[in-house]
Amino acid sequence: MKTEIHPEYHTDSTVTCSCGNVFPAGSTKKDLKVEICSTCHPFFTGTQRIVDTQGRVERLKKRFNLD
Repeated sequence: MKTEIHPEYHTDSTVTCSCGNVFPAGSTKKDLKVEICSTCHPFFTGTQRIVDTQGRVERLKKRFNLD
């Protein structure tokens, strides 16, 4: 095996969610930014939340007259 080809592993990386939740994790990057974490994900919270990307939900509603 080749030596010194693996990235540096940080055991004290911080993960920051768009909801404001910050928690430690191990990663090859020092700081990570995520859109959805276990605190705000609908599967874990039991609530329905639409994660809209570039207006796709509005386009679907407009197309099928769902409003």
